[in-house]
Amino acid sequence: QVHLVESGGGSVQAGGSGRLSCAASGDTYSRNYMGWFRQVPGKEREGVAAVSGGGSDTYYADCVKGRFTISRDNAKNTVYLQMNSLKPEDTAMYFCAAGRTYAITGVSPLDFNYWGQGAQVTVSS
Repeated sequence: QVHLVESGGGSVQAGGSGRLSCAASGDTYSRNYMGWFRQVPGKEREGVAAVSGGGSDTYYADCVKGRFTISRDNAKNTVYLQMNSLKPEDTAMYFCAAGRTYAITGVSPLDFNYWGQGAQVTVSS
């Protein structure tokens, strides 16, 4: 079992930066690939970024590539999402999630079996 808690959400102006953290507990954390998703009301949850169990492999959605960076510190059981050059369209509830394997095998919500409660990020123009 993996328990996830996000933090770091808030309001920021367009062009600004922010960092989300996801603290994980559970003895399988370091063996799971991790992902960040976001969701706005009325739309499906979309995969934003993912990182493999060891942190060496990453995935980014086209809409955030070059602006967001996912990383993990397995010694601290924490995954991060650094968000730069934020745009109003980045406004969403952001969720971290734990996948079922070490390597990244997919970024659909169905590929993940543990979820945090979410952190709101609001970007104003």
